[in-house]
Amino acid sequence: MIEDEEVRQPACPLKTLDPMSVADLRAYIAGLRAEIARAEGVIAAKEGARGLADSFFRK
Repeated sequence: MIEDEEVRQPACPLKTLDPMSVADLRAYIAGLRAEIARAEGVIAAKEGARGLADSFFRK
């Protein structure tokens, strides 16, 4: 199980973007988009599980 402190830390630390090339910035953005998609997938899975549990326990 993930500790509460680990959850509160940002997934990716803030970077100084000025020294990065355009290609590096595009790669950085692509990585961030992939991470967002991964997080959205986890959210969807958790919401789905919650919906199943709610429907199971409803009277």
